[in-house]
Amino acid sequence: MMRRNLCRVFAILTVLCLNQIALAQVPTETPVKDPQPLIEVASTKISDKKIQDRISNIFDKIDSVQAVTVSVDAGVVTLSGDVANEAAAVDAMDIAIRTAGVVTVEDEINRTLAVKDNVAPFIQAVEDNGRKLVRAFPLMLLAFVIFLAFVLIGGWLARRQRLWNKVATNPFLGEILSQIVRLAFWTIGAVVALNLLGASGLVTTLLGGAGVMGIAIGFAVRDSLENYISSIMLSLRQPFRAKDHVVINDKEGIVVRLTSRATILMTLDGNHLRIPNATVFKGIILNYTTNPERRFEFELGVGANDDPIAAISVGVAALETHDFLLDEPEPYAVIKVVGDSNIVLQFYGWVDQRQTNFGKARSQAISTVTAVLEDKGFTLPEPIYRLRFDDGSKTAGLTEPKVADSVAEKAEKDTPSEEILDVSRDTHLEEKVNEERAQSGDSDLLDFSKPVE
Repeated sequence: MMRRNLCRVFAILTVLCLNQIALAQVPTETPVKDPQPLIEVASTKISDKKIQDRISNIFDKIDSVQAVTVSVDAGVVTLSGDVANEAAAVDAMDIAIRTAGVVTVEDEINRTLAVKDNVAPFIQAVEDNGRKLVRAFPLMLLAFVIFLAFVLIGGWLARRQRLWNKVATNPFLGEILSQIVRLAFWTIGAVVALNLLGASGLVTTLLGGAGVMGIAIGFAVRDSLENYISSIMLSLRQPFRAKDHVVINDKEGIVVRLTSRATILMTLDGNHLRIPNATVFKGIILNYTTNPERRFEFELGVGANDDPIAAISVGVAALETHDFLLDEPEPYAVIKVVGDSNIVLQFYGWVDQRQTNFGKARSQAISTVTAVLEDKGFTLPEPIYRLRFDDGSKTAGLTEPKVADSVAEKAEKDTPSEEILDVSRDTHLEEKVNEERAQSGDSDLLDFSKPVE
């Protein structure tokens, strides 16, 4: 959308510039800049009469000051009479003061400000410009036809999207390249047309102004430009694939698509998440899907008097009974810390995320190792709370807390259902991602034919 708006603005500005420049470049009676010299009189011996005659003769040649009368006494020029406006009076004063032999000029000119006197020159100027425009119309038409031809050629080339996709090897870059070709032809057409109209000097000025304006616009929309450039870099780098399980900074989810503005994720609770590409490009990306083998870990404590090595051996043997755990790398455990009342053991196991649900597998492993350690007689420390009463009589109403479930009762419970024991990979989110990718019409910049960096 931003590119289309820029193209429209560029076209409007170009047409307006063509009209204005055509008017400006038609040959006109442009006055030569006067270096303000003195106006000489006929004789080296300057008399008041000669000064008066010289100034009057000049005024007679200029329509706007013909009604001004001149009188000279000892080199002092007095101007009187009527003029239409202040500009005409200033011109008369300027002519008089530049005449040789003039000491000073007295202004007694009456500014009539009459509507007729001021409007008539304007109407005459409009009529003159209109006639000049009519004379210049064929040249302007030719310049417009040339510009239009470049525009049509640029548009035709830009629509050859397959060609640009092959050149850029990326749909997003191919689209950008096609737009660059379109704008390049527009610019060339405008330059050729302006040179044909004789506005070659204004081309440099126009390009310089466009450069300054571009810098100003760049500062104003630097965030959008940064996001746009990040989209280009991400489309080149391909840091992930659609349906990859990733964590971008602190945002976790399944990748839906990469657009020209944002990266779309499906969070693990099923929500739609859009992250600006500038954030993704500069962020920390953790991709769980790139390497399907993933390690889980958990901690269990045994009593301080228990043998930790024996507990490790029993726990690892229990982990090895699960088919969903990988044989290579094999599960193992270490002593993490020895506390005052327990010894903390850290267990590790590896699963293949393509077939196994990571969270369910970890849960099953914890349950299995806990049950085996209890069955083998290892003590799993529980929190100990110590209560002190100042008056022993207050404990009379207290009874020994009843243990809800003893170890024996746990053993007598029914075995878990097959549904609970199922650790197969959950495909629900993947199905939702497939549905969204099928329904949405947005282009995806992720390319499965390219390697992931």
